Amino acid sequence: MSEITPDVVAQHGLSEEEYERVLNALGREPNLVELGIFSVMWSEHCSYKSSRLHLKKLPTEAPWVICGPGENAGVIDIGDGQAAIFKMESHNHPSYIEPYQGAATGVGGILRDVFTMGARPVANANALRFGRPDHPKMKHLVQGVVAGIGGYGNCVGVPTVAGETNFNPAYDGNILVNAMTVGVADADKIFYSAATGVGNPIVYVGSKTGRDGIHGATMASADFEEDADAKRPTVQVGDPFTEKLLIEACLELMATDAIVAIQDMGAAGLTSSSVEMATNGKAGIRLDMDKVPCREEGMTPYEMMLSESQERMLMVLKPGKEEMAAAIFEKWELDFAVIGEVTDTQHMVLEFGGEVVCDIPLGPLAADAPEYDRPYLSKEEYTAWAGIKPMADRPDTSDVGGDLLTLLASPNLSSRSWISEQYDSQVGADTLQTGGDAGVVRVHGTKKALAISTDCTPRYVHADPYEGGKQAIAEAYRNLCAVGARPLAVTNCLNFANPQRPEIMAQFVHALEGMGAACRALDFPIVSGNVSLYNESKATGGGSAILPTPAIGGVGLIDDYAKMMTMPFKAEGEAIYLIWPEEWATPDPERSHIGKSLWLAEIHGRDEGRAPPVDLTLEKNAGEGVRELIEAGLVSAVHDVSDGGLAVTLAEMAMASGMGAETIGNDDYTQAQWWFGEDQGRYVITVPDAEAFNAYLAKGTENEDTARVGFRRLGTVGGNELFGVPVTKLREAHKSFFSKWMEG
Repeated sequence: MSEITPDVVAQHGLSEEEYERVLNALGREPNLVELGIFSVMWSEHCSYKSSRLHLKKLPTEAPWVICGPGENAGVIDIGDGQAAIFKMESHNHPSYIEPYQGAATGVGGILRDVFTMGARPVANANALRFGRPDHPKMKHLVQGVVAGIGGYGNCVGVPTVAGETNFNPAYDGNILVNAMTVGVADADKIFYSAATGVGNPIVYVGSKTGRDGIHGATMASADFEEDADAKRPTVQVGDPFTEKLLIEACLELMATDAIVAIQDMGAAGLTSSSVEMATNGKAGIRLDMDKVPCREEGMTPYEMMLSESQERMLMVLKPGKEEMAAAIFEKWELDFAVIGEVTDTQHMVLEFGGEVVCDIPLGPLAADAPEYDRPYLSKEEYTAWAGIKPMADRPDTSDVGGDLLTLLASPNLSSRSWISEQYDSQVGADTLQTGGDAGVVRVHGTKKALAISTDCTPRYVHADPYEGGKQAIAEAYRNLCAVGARPLAVTNCLNFANPQRPEIMAQFVHALEGMGAACRALDFPIVSGNVSLYNESKATGGGSAILPTPAIGGVGLIDDYAKMMTMPFKAEGEAIYLIWPEEWATPDPERSHIGKSLWLAEIHGRDEGRAPPVDLTLEKNAGEGVRELIEAGLVSAVHDVSDGGLAVTLAEMAMASGMGAETIGNDDYTQAQWWFGEDQGRYVITVPDAEAFNAYLAKGTENEDTARVGFRRLGTVGGNELFGVPVTKLREAHKSFFSKWMEG
C-alpha cells in the first residue's frame, strides 16, 4: 500500500480540512483504497457538497409525483397504472476530452438511471452547448459529440426526439453535453436502490470491470487546466450493444420477484453504487473483491472500486434466487457474479486475497459528507459585478426580411437538421413529433403521449440569474403547452463554473430561486436532476467560466394524441394570431425586449440590456389558454415565441410548411421591437374557422385567469413569401450555416 502523504491527499481532490474529517471518521489514517473511496464519494460530482444546501429549497412534490429527487430518476403518475421515469445528467468534462466516447457514455449512463428503476426507455433528448464555430477545436467537438449521441442511442434502439444546441465563446474551453432519458413503467413495479435484508446476496451484472474511467468523478469536479488532453484515460468507453442486452436482461429479471434493490454503476462506479444502496437501506455491505469480474490482469481493489467502466449494475437479490437470475444474464451473454452480502454493520467492508483492505463507516461517506454554505453575492452586487450594460439606445430596422435572413443563417438560429438527421428518431415506431416545440412519443398501446422539451437561455441567466432561472422553467412549460401537453414535472442539469467564486455561487443560488418560484407558480415540480460545477477552463484557447446554464428537461402528458398540436402552417387563408397577456395591449416600449436579444447581437454586434422579465401568473394563463383552444379544436398550428422574436417564430412555421404569410405590424412599437423583441409568455396560433374562434372568445371563459389572455391579429397564411422574402430563400439561409461549416 502506498504511503498517504499530503501530495497523495491533494491528488485525490481532498482539502486539508476534508482530510481531517476523514481521519476523525476513521479514528486512524486511511489506506489508499479507503482514501480513494472517500475522494470520489466526497467529490462535488457525487456529494453535491456546494449545492445540497440550496437544492433542498426546490419544490419537488405534487399529487402526481411518485418519487422525487434522491433515487436514480424521478417518477410521475401518468394514469392507467403507468408511470413516466426520467432524468437529465451531464457528461461535460469527458466530452471535451474525448467527444465521441464522452457523449456516448453520457447517453448510456442516463439510460441506466432510468431502466434501473424498472422502466423501458422510450425517448432520449439532449441539451448541448459549444464555443465559437471558428474556434480551432470546435468542429471536431461538435462532430464527435453528435456522432457519440447518435452512435449510442441508435444502436441501443431508443429514439432521440428533442434537444437544443447553442454556441457562445464562453464554452470554448468547456463544452456542455447534457443527456436526458424518459421511460415508462407500471406504477406498481418500480424498483428502488435501498439494500435491505441481512445476508441477502449482492450481485454484479453486465460488463467486466476495466481500468477506464478511474477518477472520472474527481476529474469532473475540478477546473480544466492546460493539460486537459492528458486526462483522456479518465474517460469511460461505452458499448451500446452490451447496454441493449443489459436493458433486456434487467427487465426480464424485474418481471420476477427476485430483486430487493438495484443500482447502476455510474460516477464512481462500484463505490457509489454499493455505498448508496447500503446507505439508503440503513444497512452495511461486505464485498469480496476477488469475485469482481475484471477484464484486465492484476487489477487492485483501488482500481476496481474507482473504475467507471460502463454497462454495469449492482443488485441485491432475495436468497435462493441467484441461480435463476444467473441463467437470465448468461442467456443474454452478460457477466453475473455474487460478490458480497448485505450486513447490519453500517460499514463498507472490502476483502481481497483473504485480507480486509477497507473498513469504512457508511455515515461519513454519504449522509455526513461535507456540506458547504459558500459565500455568494447579493443580486445587486452580482449585477454590478457582471457589468451588464443598459440599452444605450434602441436601434430599429427598415428591412425586417433582410434581418430575418441574417438571423436564420446565424449559428444559434440555423437549422439543426445536420444534427437531428444523425439521430434515429423513429426507432420503436412510437414517435409522433420531432423538430417542433417538444418531441412527442406515444405511450405504447394507449391513446396517451408524452411530450419532452429541453430549454435554457444562458445569456438571460448571466444577465439576471433570478429572471433567467424563471425563464428556463417557463420556456419548458410553454413548449409542452404548445403541443397540447399538460406540463407535469421537470428534471434539470445545473451547469455552472467554480462555486468557490462568490459571483458564480450567486449565479447558482439566484437561478435556483427563480427556478423554484416558476415551478411553484406553474405547478411544475422538479423530480430529478444533476449538478455540474467547475465548468471553466484554463486550457489553451479556452475561455474562463461558462455562462450559467441550468438546463431544464420538461415532461408533459397528452391524454389523447389525436389532439396533439404541431407548428407548421396548415392551409392558405387561415388567420394568424398572437397570444399575449391582455395587459400588454397598452404600448410600453420599455417592455418590448430587444435587450439581450439575438437580433441585437447578430445584426448590431451588441450585448446589452436586461433579461426579459417573466410574469409567472400571465405565463400560466397563456399556457392554459393555449391548451384550452387546442382541446376545443379551434387552432390548427401553435408555436411559442422565443429566440429571435415574432419574425423568427413565423419564419419557422412558414419553413416547416412551405407556405408564406401576409403580416400585420403594430404601430405602437418600432419594427425591431415588434418583430424581434423577445418578450416572454407568448404564442403564435393559426385559426382555420375565424367565426367559430371569435364566437368562442365572445362566450368567454369561466376561468378568470385565462380571461386575461389577449389576442392580436398578426396576418393571414398564404403565398410563398414572408416579409417580402420567398420561403425557399428563408430555407436556404436556414440550412446554410451547418452545410458550409461542415463542408468547409
